[in-house]
Amino acid sequence: MGWIRVGKTVAAATFSAAARPAATGPGAEPERTYGGLADEDRIFTNLYGEHDEGIKGALKRGDWYKTKELMAKGGEWIIDEIKKSGLRGRGGAGFPTGLKWSFMNKPDDGRPKYLVVNGDEGEPGTCKDTAILRFDPHKLLEGCLVAGYAMGAQKAVILLRGEFMRENNAVEAAIAEAYAQGFLGKDACGSGYDFDIYVQRSMGAYIVGEETSLIECLEGKPGQPRLKPPFPADVGLYGCPTTVSNVESVAVAPTILRRGGDWFSSFGRANNHGTKLFCVSGHVNNPCVVEEEMSIPLKELIEVHAGGVIGGWDNLQGIIPGGSSVPVIPKDVCEEALMDFDDLIAHKTGLGTGAVIVMNKQADMIKCISRLSEFYKHESCGQCTPCREGVDWLAKTMKRMESGHATPAEIDQMEEITYQIEGKSICALGDAAAWPVQGLIRHFRPELEARIAAHQHAA
Repeated sequence: MGWIRVGKTVAAATFSAAARPAATGPGAEPERTYGGLADEDRIFTNLYGEHDEGIKGALKRGDWYKTKELMAKGGEWIIDEIKKSGLRGRGGAGFPTGLKWSFMNKPDDGRPKYLVVNGDEGEPGTCKDTAILRFDPHKLLEGCLVAGYAMGAQKAVILLRGEFMRENNAVEAAIAEAYAQGFLGKDACGSGYDFDIYVQRSMGAYIVGEETSLIECLEGKPGQPRLKPPFPADVGLYGCPTTVSNVESVAVAPTILRRGGDWFSSFGRANNHGTKLFCVSGHVNNPCVVEEEMSIPLKELIEVHAGGVIGGWDNLQGIIPGGSSVPVIPKDVCEEALMDFDDLIAHKTGLGTGAVIVMNKQADMIKCISRLSEFYKHESCGQCTPCREGVDWLAKTMKRMESGHATPAEIDQMEEITYQIEGKSICALGDAAAWPVQGLIRHFRPELEARIAAHQHAA
């Protein structure tokens, strides 16, 4: 995927505020419009690799600036600012980041504490973390230091997807530079706090993106999710208190602390604050990764930053707004939806990782969802019966739907299978497999029925 930057001037000229839809979900604030993020408010200023990603370039862009003074304000202050910012996890679940970090802020019991950064970006359609790892790695490293300090962790492990060779090299080089400058290691940044960062490569399995499966992988075991409780904050890596955080969630922390939680919370709707990296792929003229304000209208994101749908907006068939694990929504819903957690839930889909997959009318929607079902069948770890058996059944049924060899009754049967999978497995992979099929049936049932009828007529 290529990265195309679209400036704020273009955005203002091509999509007026009056044309933006009002909020429809919880916490709606119709008097405000969202999007058109100014360049001075962007956190990731080297997102496209236009500048030096090394430490000299990072220092020029403001990274590692007065980090010692931030740490001197104390761990509780850091966590309070992150809570005040309204930052929610950028890995897909959207759990409040400050609250998650606070679970580790307990009296020491003699066990070491760990920060684990999830860089195993395996959600189809998602490519935001790779841009950070390649071009802005020092933001992540500084984020690890302040986050680790706030939690009382003296070690961080960054788990990178096994295939990420370029990203691995960039992060390893940045770590070496940070140690050479005294920003990491003993007395990190002159703060009196010792902090080390390690990089580990994963096996390249999608399931390792789940936090407890990730911990199992780091311990050299098969990447299978653990039962909870106990939660990682109590019993995590090597049986020690551990917090697992997404790359983007950690990388934005230093900028939030320098500019203030109130600054970050000024973006986006209530309960959906801040800026966010969105990646747009599929049938658009300019596939891109872009940092924008939370709650930006989905249509504006596509039209302004991705150059519009191939064939025009009227040629749009449907969009998966948050990576392959969330339900697809049709054109009429896309015209109203805002890119935040609450509004997309109100439209029976989800923000997920913010990975927008666009499908125009030339796409075979049934085949697209069938391919996702095959993906989740392949990536299921097989530990839970509903997921192991149900996802396999879904994939086989979707294959028949794709060719029209199914019967109309199997549409309802397939929907029932998704509800027998959803919420009945240890981790969320079962949900991730069920939701795309649910979205297909909810919005594109006539296409399924027509495909079956066409095959029966031809026979």
